[in-house]
Amino acid sequence: MSSTVTENIRLHKLENGLTLVYEPMPWLRSLSMSVLLPVGSINDPVGEEGSANVLSEWLGRGAGELGSREFNDRLEGLGVRRGGGAGREAMSVSASMLAQELPNAFPLLADMLRRPQLSDAEFASSRELAIQELASLDDSPGQKLGEALNAHFFSSAHGRSPYGTMEGLAGLTPDSVRADFERRFTPQGTIVAAAGGDEWERLVELTEAHFGDWQGEPAASEPARTGEPGRFHVEEDTSQVQIGIAFPSLEPTHPDWYKHSLALGVLSSGMGSRLFSEVREKRGLVYMVFAAARAVRGFGYVIGRAGTTPEKATETIDVMLAEFNRLREGVSEAELERSKTGSLSQLVMQGESSGARASALTTDMLLRGAPRSLDEAREQVARLTLGDVNGYLGSLPAPEPLIVTLGKGEGFQ
Repeated sequence: MSSTVTENIRLHKLENGLTLVYEPMPWLRSLSMSVLLPVGSINDPVGEEGSANVLSEWLGRGAGELGSREFNDRLEGLGVRRGGGAGREAMSVSASMLAQELPNAFPLLADMLRRPQLSDAEFASSRELAIQELASLDDSPGQKLGEALNAHFFSSAHGRSPYGTMEGLAGLTPDSVRADFERRFTPQGTIVAAAGGDEWERLVELTEAHFGDWQGEPAASEPARTGEPGRFHVEEDTSQVQIGIAFPSLEPTHPDWYKHSLALGVLSSGMGSRLFSEVREKRGLVYMVFAAARAVRGFGYVIGRAGTTPEKATETIDVMLAEFNRLREGVSEAELERSKTGSLSQLVMQGESSGARASALTTDMLLRGAPRSLDEAREQVARLTLGDVNGYLGSLPAPEPLIVTLGKGEGFQ
């Protein structure tokens, strides 16, 4: 085992591969935890797509010696607020509580991850919730477009939906999901993050006591790969057209990441951003438009999204692509300062929430392999000059995007 202590963040690695990371916020009486396990749709068993999603629900329905009702009553009695879900690369479990209750809550959370009951009686309703969640995409064209965009953009398993598939969910059984739990729930690659008002030594002691004897090898995960750029349409009987654009970009560990982030802020951050101004305000083409950086381990990309009418869809795509390309010509001093202000404001607000900090620590460990302090992020943003950002933008090649639309196809393809 090894521990690293800095002024702002503590890091402790157990011999079994689990990582504990902690950011003290001594002015708080509360503590937030975020646990990230390398269990997601990318390593769902073939033919059992959606297993991680069902497991995410099933885990909380009894653990250790406590049945579902008793387990949840015990946590609620301690004032613990719990959340989580399954994603593409990882499953998350979050909990917030008064710091004084950590010694009572920690064993319960550890039981949920290591010794869930996974009873037959609770399986059917857990799977049914996953089926309803997947079916609800039919009532949410924007979410459905997001899933289609990922499915077409990635040629690797990263294109799989965290919701699973109807066929995969229908084929799951209690025994198959229990076997999946035994295979994929291991300490290697698991990250336990905490932020708030507690003692580092107590966190290390609890983590070693409840996770130190955990053993197992993680499920294999393939690296991200993308398909060829092009245009795809998903026919859907909707009055609006959903537009998705995606192209490869920088991963978070790249030295130019903060320049990239500030440039995207110029493109899409607030009502003064270029996309909002050019696509919505000047031309009245859309009711919604934005762009954002996305990342999985070892790979980064940019997405653009918009919602409009069939008659305006083609022009909307053209204007969005023109703005993505125009960004390579550089930004103004005023645009950069506005983007910096927005970025620094977000960091300040994140620093006022222990839950946000715990979640950010797990994300940093997953995508960067190391935690970032808020001071580090602020310094990186504040020191960048107009020359730095425009020099980066001028070196970029023209994006080769994938474009996916969802709606009635007549009139705009």
